[in-house]
Amino acid sequence: MILKSFEINKINPSINHLILFYGKNEGLKNETLDFLIKNKKNISNYEEKEILDNENNFIENILSKSLFEQEKFFVIKRATDKILKILEILHSKNLEDTTIILISNNLEKKSKLRSFFEKNKTLVCVPFYPDNNQTLSKFVYNFLKDKKISISSSNINLIVSKCSGDRENLINELKKIEYFSMNGKKIDNKNISKLINLSENHNVSELIDNCLAKNKKKIISILNENNFSNDDCVMIIRSFIIKAKKLLALSKAFEINKNIDLTISSAKPPIFWKEKEITKLQIYKWTPKNIKQLIYALSETELQIKKNLNNSINLITDFILSQSSA
Repeated sequence: MILKSFEINKINPSINHLILFYGKNEGLKNETLDFLIKNKKNISNYEEKEILDNENNFIENILSKSLFEQEKFFVIKRATDKILKILEILHSKNLEDTTIILISNNLEKKSKLRSFFEKNKTLVCVPFYPDNNQTLSKFVYNFLKDKKISISSSNINLIVSKCSGDRENLINELKKIEYFSMNGKKIDNKNISKLINLSENHNVSELIDNCLAKNKKKIISILNENNFSNDDCVMIIRSFIIKAKKLLALSKAFEINKNIDLTISSAKPPIFWKEKEITKLQIYKWTPKNIKQLIYALSETELQIKKNLNNSINLITDFILSQSSA
């Protein structure tokens, strides 16, 4: 049975013992999970790998009954098709007073796990799609209204635009604003700019990823939004070298197997689902020969930055823009 994220209240604990959350909207998934397990006492958290390594113990733990426990909740994170056989066993058993919630990344239509939940009327499957600016703006408005915080529409739009469509980032920024307002301080344009961090921590990685994907428009946007320091430039170039070396290994593998999905799925360490699409673009854009030349150029640029630290921002900006256009 498929439910939309706003239909969680339709879940019947006496019937719906197995629940699947999947999709790219991590913030909304976490928010919904918190709602379901709020005030629950017997909550056990597992990673899928823990369960697969010791299937029998897990099944026994699920099915065991205790006179002192009325309800049991199990949360399984990073669930994939690998856990399906265990779920089929549990589904055939009596799961009275037991709820199992599986948290998955994005599952494609051909996923056996997703199909298992969608086709069974007593199982619940909830997809969590990415937020758009409209839903995030509404979320901000309701949050501020509940906290009795007054902020202009233009500043609400600014906060939403800087969270990169990530609800978790947005919630973090709203909490900063909430704590700031507790001191009776006025929330104006100046304070908003100081409070929101423009997602700077992940923008270095995003900057490099988009350079390797040759997305010049996005690169210019990131450079305009951030005031990188001279010290940041050293971190950027070192991070760039590390990413380039990883891409070189992927590019070599793709040159051999000619299968982009196999290249991505076989990568070690595994590629996080959020990075898979842009990594595919990078592999298509670069040959092993070109990446080796890039790594050499990165090393030369690193040397120049260390010799001319005061001019490092210009050096790194010029290098990134030139590579995105090459």
